[in-house]
Amino acid sequence: MTLAGTLEAAEAAAPVESLDVVARMLKEHLGAASASFLIADFSGSSVVRLGAAGSVETGEPAARIRLRGTLYDDVIRSQRPQVEARGDRELVRVVAPVTNRGDAIGLLELFLPGAPGAEVMREIGETALAYIVIANRSHTDVYQWGRRAKPLSLAAEIQHLLLPASLACEAAQFSVAGALEPADHVGGDTFDYVIDRDTVQLSVTDAMGHDVDAALLATLVVGALRRARRAGADLGEQARQADQAMRDHGRSGYVTGQLLRMSLLDGRAEFVNAGHPWPLRMRDGQVQVIVPEVDRPFGLNVHASPASAYRVQPLDLRPGDRLVMPTDGMLERNAENLDLSDLILRTRALHPREAARTLIGAIVDAGNGHLDDDATVMCLDWRGVGNSQRDAATGADLADATRPSTGQLYPDV
Repeated sequence: MTLAGTLEAAEAAAPVESLDVVARMLKEHLGAASASFLIADFSGSSVVRLGAAGSVETGEPAARIRLRGTLYDDVIRSQRPQVEARGDRELVRVVAPVTNRGDAIGLLELFLPGAPGAEVMREIGETALAYIVIANRSHTDVYQWGRRAKPLSLAAEIQHLLLPASLACEAAQFSVAGALEPADHVGGDTFDYVIDRDTVQLSVTDAMGHDVDAALLATLVVGALRRARRAGADLGEQARQADQAMRDHGRSGYVTGQLLRMSLLDGRAEFVNAGHPWPLRMRDGQVQVIVPEVDRPFGLNVHASPASAYRVQPLDLRPGDRLVMPTDGMLERNAENLDLSDLILRTRALHPREAARTLIGAIVDAGNGHLDDDATVMCLDWRGVGNSQRDAATGADLADATRPSTGQLYPDV
């Protein structure tokens, strides 16, 4: 069984049936008793076994498996396949990560008649890549359905469409991840990033208001920022066009934002702050709030004439730094007893993907599961230029290397 052959067979099938095609090939080639793909939800707190109970066609909810304390959790955090001997010793369970450049899409689970050798594990890894290709198909809703822990409101649906296709990305120079938890009445938070030939650019925005009105404001600003960015505009011009879009279309309200641009050639960083909460930087075990020059939010006083240009400011980032960009939902009154700087320090050993989710989880817990405002955070680890040793495929949480596993593992796998 080759990767090319697996992909060719999957491509020949309908989008949903392609999952069954790959599973059948695994069973036939490896003698697996069963093979299944589990997809992670947006929050990263549970997985859904696609093809199990529930259906996107019937609208029935997916049967969710909570991750905390499970072998699945171990595999996602460590980004290493694990093998568990079953109690009856007749079947061996293999769980492998399905991850694309740091974005933990889900898991591949197999039950095999015996312990797999190196060649079998290589084939399982190649099959995980096939699932990445299948899951990235744009002409089916089954994967979006699987990622929803509950039905989304119209505002939340709009909000999720504004997010990048992958919530995390791993590269030689950096790792970046974002996490968003909508409020009970969506507040219009968004985040975005893009990697170009020579730069990586990030943005975090927060639209005033709630529900569909806030989502429409967010759509206007995110669209303007992307349009300007794709036309090659610098940060100042991107901010100006976002502000102008609000003015031209007569929207009431405003949107705060923070735009960041880093050179992948020399590591220089710059940013614009449009009335947004200040970023935090962790360096050498200390967290410092970066106090910027603050410009007006996008669309503030739309009927007044535009103020001075948005200021592009230098940002001091060095190899080993972590930058955290929150929205004001991370600072809401229900979380007033949480020390965000302390939380950042306590999660410093985690990959940005896990750190962002942990920070959001703490805010949700502080509100007893209810938020008055969206809670959003972006987390960037900067490793510097010229670092070609980093494996950009998985974005493993190396801090979990010594973490006890929930299964009986074969140490040589």
